[in-house]
Amino acid sequence: PDNDTVRTDMLDYAFEIEHFDAHLGRMLAALDASGQLADTLVVVTADNGMPFPRVKGQEYEMSNHLPLAMMWPAGVAAPGRKIDDYVSFIDFAPTFLELAGVAWEAGGMQPAAGRSLSDIFKSDKSGVVDAKRDHVLIGKERHDVGRPHDQGYPVRGIVKQGKLYLENYEPARWPAGNPETGYLNTDGSPTKTVVLGGRTQTAAAKYWQWSFGKRPAEEFYDVAGDPLCLTNMAAQPARAAEMQALRAQMIAELQEQQDPRMFGRGAMFDEYPYADASGRGFYERYMGGEKLRAGWVSSTDFEKQPLD
Repeated sequence: PDNDTVRTDMLDYAFEIEHFDAHLGRMLAALDASGQLADTLVVVTADNGMPFPRVKGQEYEMSNHLPLAMMWPAGVAAPGRKIDDYVSFIDFAPTFLELAGVAWEAGGMQPAAGRSLSDIFKSDKSGVVDAKRDHVLIGKERHDVGRPHDQGYPVRGIVKQGKLYLENYEPARWPAGNPETGYLNTDGSPTKTVVLGGRTQTAAAKYWQWSFGKRPAEEFYDVAGDPLCLTNMAAQPARAAEMQALRAQMIAELQEQQDPRMFGRGAMFDEYPYADASGRGFYERYMGGEKLRAGWVSSTDFEKQPLD
């Protein structure tokens, strides 16, 4: 929603980014003063989209398309370039090992789909350096507690040439966590409070649905023309062939990577115990009356009754 509360919340987030940027400048200055900057590969990125509803912990453009700036005076052939190749976090480990002169298998690494970015460093091209880097795969299993039996919200997706395809394997589940346990997969914030408050209001209900409502089994978006991913084209006959081609590529690559979900073994992911033992069984314990701490959300985020 466009109102003063949301605008102020986003400005607070922008202030945090400015604070980080200032400290990054100080770190670079310290490296320069010590004579180490030229030989240091600096990687600046983020591990998730901004902590707002329908972004962090979700699968859309703003959730996964993150800033990435890399600096290495002694190793980047033509600095100052903007690269349009699709790259992913899985490319970092192959990059670091290659630059360190460590062979992948000799370093004890298991097979992985990532590719070293060294060819981009060595190139003098801007824009697209390697035409084969035209897509990335994305996915999620359990990102937080709050559903019955600590279940996740499994998704697989592919982003290619300005299009995003998502397959939601358990569409009957709540994507941001159950309402009665506070939508725990979305951090508490003034914006979240505003969106939750509009659930029963005709004009504002769409924001709740976009952020917290249940989703169809398939989603397909034109990211170039719809960066907020609000118009799902999955049911449009004119887009069916394009969508199915992306889905087929996604499945083929995931099968090659031995993703258990591609072979009917997806339930195994829900069987893994939640890493933080104190949070295990959150849904059953909370609904049973136990007072549990969920410090990343607000007390008002919890719906009084289940919504289904």
